[in-house]
Amino acid sequence: MKTTVNRRAWLKRGMLSAAGIMAAPYLAQGAFADRPVVLDAEGNLPYTPFFKEYLPYEVDNPVELLAKLNANENPYGPSPMAVEAIKKYAAKGNRYAWKELYQLMDKIALKEGVKQENIMMGPGSSDLLEKTAIVFFQNGGNIVSADPAYMSLIKVAEATGATWKPVPLKKDWSHDLAGMEAAIDSETKLVYICNPNNPTASMTDHTELLDFCSRVSEKVPIFIDEAYMGFLEDGDKKSMVSLVNEGKNVMIARTFSKIQGMAGIRVGYVVAQPTTLDIIQKITRGGMGISLPSVHAAMASMDDVDFQNKSRTLNKECREYVYSSLERMGFEYVPSYTSFIIFPIEMEGKAFLEQMTAEKVGVRAFDIMGKNWCRVSMGTMEEMKLFTAALEKVLI
Repeated sequence: MKTTVNRRAWLKRGMLSAAGIMAAPYLAQGAFADRPVVLDAEGNLPYTPFFKEYLPYEVDNPVELLAKLNANENPYGPSPMAVEAIKKYAAKGNRYAWKELYQLMDKIALKEGVKQENIMMGPGSSDLLEKTAIVFFQNGGNIVSADPAYMSLIKVAEATGATWKPVPLKKDWSHDLAGMEAAIDSETKLVYICNPNNPTASMTDHTELLDFCSRVSEKVPIFIDEAYMGFLEDGDKKSMVSLVNEGKNVMIARTFSKIQGMAGIRVGYVVAQPTTLDIIQKITRGGMGISLPSVHAAMASMDDVDFQNKSRTLNKECREYVYSSLERMGFEYVPSYTSFIIFPIEMEGKAFLEQMTAEKVGVRAFDIMGKNWCRVSMGTMEEMKLFTAALEKVLI
């Protein structure tokens, strides 16, 4: 039995607690916010037979969390230079940012080694994923991706009229590139790859992915979501952006929400062929959604390399602390290339969320391939110690 619930009414009724308000961001916002939420008999959110998300119990009084570790937010940002830029340009928030937006695009193009015409801006990368889905699938077709995957582009594609062809990740949690290539047919309009992947934090081999994207993009466009690439020491070398200069039909999404710590300021971009971007921008305008203070904050943040290095270092320290804590408590985990970690738990996910929330710690819980999993974002070291203490109390 499935339950259909109006999204806005669902949120108003408090079905998402403070711990879970980010449980499914594409449900409450985006182009299809008025479409109903379909839950399973237990009140959870099914994505595929392999992957569902546990949603928190309904609560009358949302808990104020001491450790909000359920949304992959950078706890150290925005950069001090970005904050100063916002202060400086807030008073000009009555102005459109077209000239400044092109300055930011020039700066990004220089960093990525491409031309300005290869850049499309948007208020965060999820917005650009959704715009791409709306344009590519307005006349149907199918999308091929991993399972599990980040669902924003996929859910909007389905809402637009697409069919999703999920390909389970391999046992090492990398993308099954051979399986994905085999899934492509005459109706495939896009292949979507999130690398590093969300929600698994895993990474697909760079050489194999580069070969796949180079070859397969000759048949069908490929969208590579690199939101978490900045957390890698050699992230620029692992990117697929080089394929754009080779004329390949690939799209690479990057965001200022993660390593830059600007999730609430909303800046992201796509690097792609100009002809591909023209198709999208005939129907949508990505850069229109970015405010003038946000544009200046992004330019300032790009210059603050010390902040990015600090975020990367502190994120790594917290990951290693959580690794050692999980090992001490007897948990296995998937090695992470991101700002979060997933690991299997021996407790039903909804009950786990309820008990962790009672300890004022917010996390996420999934059923992946028949097992219960916790996904915890990296906060400050103090927050991670609150998390491990709560985890030990709840599960040990």
